[in-house]
Amino acid sequence: MRKNGFFSLLYHALFIGFIIAPLVIVMLVSFTAKGYISMPFTEGFSLRWFRAILNSTEIIRAFWFSLWLGLASATVAILLAVPGALALTRYKFAGRGVLMGFFLSPLMVPHVVLGVAFLRFFTTLNVSGSFVWLAATHVVVIIPYALRLVLASATGLDRDAERAALSLGASRFTAFRRVVLPMIIPGVAGGWILAFIQSFDELTMTVFVATPGTTTLPVAMYNQIAQTIDPLVAAVATVLIVGTLVVMVVMDRIIGLDRVLIGKQ
Repeated sequence: MRKNGFFSLLYHALFIGFIIAPLVIVMLVSFTAKGYISMPFTEGFSLRWFRAILNSTEIIRAFWFSLWLGLASATVAILLAVPGALALTRYKFAGRGVLMGFFLSPLMVPHVVLGVAFLRFFTTLNVSGSFVWLAATHVVVIIPYALRLVLASATGLDRDAERAALSLGASRFTAFRRVVLPMIIPGVAGGWILAFIQSFDELTMTVFVATPGTTTLPVAMYNQIAQTIDPLVAAVATVLIVGTLVVMVVMDRIIGLDRVLIGKQ
């Protein structure tokens, strides 16, 4: 196996540093004792802004709302992505390419455009402020991520085991539940997780359609930045970063990140 040279290692080190540096700076800023954004080296480290999170009812409420919204949106997206992926990989029919493009089209449409369009649509129907309709907008945005990972698992799937189950008297639903689903579960799990992350982090479109009663955590953080310059947002970001790392470690120990995020069998 060819070893990486000095310049190759330097390039990779600089690239990783470029990606990680902003996260490290945000985490350091969250430990400042001052009332404005600054490094904590002069007055020492403080947990002041982490305690402020617990006292911020707006941030806590927005976190729980984003959590439930992400769970609902990702679940609906994966329920649509699984039959869609199986249909696209198993059958050849007229309009197959058009259907594939339709499912993936939210990746090509700017979220600002989607936000303005949904705002106008909701205003016309007078349904602004509804959890169900906000979840529907998130499903539109995140379904391409769920579909792509399920497609990765379903493509080239050996159907002999499914045919054997059908020949032995199993119904199609039983064959799907007992044979097909376990074979594509890495892609399904990975698609759900990626869809949840995209829903939880969605800001550009949500800021157009969110109302005071349906404020997500990213929108609440955006409003906080627009109104003040205190490090509260940095503390919230640090909690999210650490939480994400913990979830990734647990997933890697239980399932394996390569199976979940790449859809490997």
